[in-house]
Amino acid sequence: MEGFSEKTREYFPSLNRVNSSNQQIIYLDGPGGTQVPIQVIEAISKYYLRSNANTHGEFITSKETDSIMDDLRFKVSLMLGAENPNSISIGQNMTTLNYSLARALSRKFKEGDEVIVTELDHEANRGPWMILKEVGVKIIEVNLKQNGTLDYSDFKSKINDKTVMVCMGMSSNALGTLNSFNRVKEYLKDRKCLFLLDAVHYAPHFSIDVKVLDCDFMLCSAYKFYGPHISFLYSKPGVLNDLNPDRLVVQDQEAPYIIETGTLNHAACSGVSAAIDFISSLGQGRTYREKLESAYLQISDHEFNLAKHLYESLEGFDKTTVIGPDFSTRERTPTVSFVHSNYSPQEVCASLAKHNICAWDGHFYALKAIQQLGLESRGGVTRLGISLYNTKKEIDRAIEVIKSI
Repeated sequence: MEGFSEKTREYFPSLNRVNSSNQQIIYLDGPGGTQVPIQVIEAISKYYLRSNANTHGEFITSKETDSIMDDLRFKVSLMLGAENPNSISIGQNMTTLNYSLARALSRKFKEGDEVIVTELDHEANRGPWMILKEVGVKIIEVNLKQNGTLDYSDFKSKINDKTVMVCMGMSSNALGTLNSFNRVKEYLKDRKCLFLLDAVHYAPHFSIDVKVLDCDFMLCSAYKFYGPHISFLYSKPGVLNDLNPDRLVVQDQEAPYIIETGTLNHAACSGVSAAIDFISSLGQGRTYREKLESAYLQISDHEFNLAKHLYESLEGFDKTTVIGPDFSTRERTPTVSFVHSNYSPQEVCASLAKHNICAWDGHFYALKAIQQLGLESRGGVTRLGISLYNTKKEIDRAIEVIKSI
């Protein structure tokens, strides 16, 4: 468990920070955004030092920026297993991209159509779809069970001939639940229905192949997998060109550019490319894709073992109740959320912060899920997320502090 994290930690300068008591900082806030390796920092700095320009010019810095953007789309397409780089659109964040996509689909769907969302999802994969009500589309919600998993009998029963789209998260950023998206894809077999997957919380932990998943759209965010604040929309070839997104007349009128608005953050894009390179450097294989797949196997194993240790420890305490599925199978992301019998999530996080341990409290924009579990009035949950740079020593220290609260 320790060997993998020790191998990676040297690349993250932010891990060396200490507080006034000389306690080294522990980042368990990864689900809200990970730390970045030095390669990412250097790539962003190098861009501003040498290549800062807009795209499509005849001079050297503009051509270098063009290459950076093309290189990024290529690497993201390999990371997601996409058909080609023209399947990858770039945006400011997942929420903005999803709103743009929802607005475009509002011009395609008609009154009486039905779109399915879930009670477990982040609001970024719920709120945008609510605008479809403006054109008479009915929004159908899949029930969340009290154990933190979706009700798949309910899910299946709500798919019918009026269903034009299903939008679901691959995993829950609030509870760590790994959703059965392959089962849902089977429900949609032989139906003319779009399938969108939110991979924001999934992409940091597991390898993805959109061709195998056979989804029409997928969204993810680089700041969750060791990069800066940039997000991506994968669109199955031909699907995005069939839509009419909001855009300027001067914008390229075809995928992947058709849904991109304004000048993109080229420096951050250079940083994301370096982040994907960093992940691939942790793996083995002949090709870039093989190295990414190998790296993700190591990341998943490392993170699961630490998260299982954390979960089992918290389950053994009288004052803490873990919210969400257990770790009896690998169908779990390394995010552990809990409530304390005597203190609010905010108070627990404040106690952890005194020991230089970074953790989140609240609903994490998965408001509907927290409401359905009856936890909103308690301030939501305390959330601890494991990333590839975390160690057992760090988890043991966090467990010790929580036990003392």
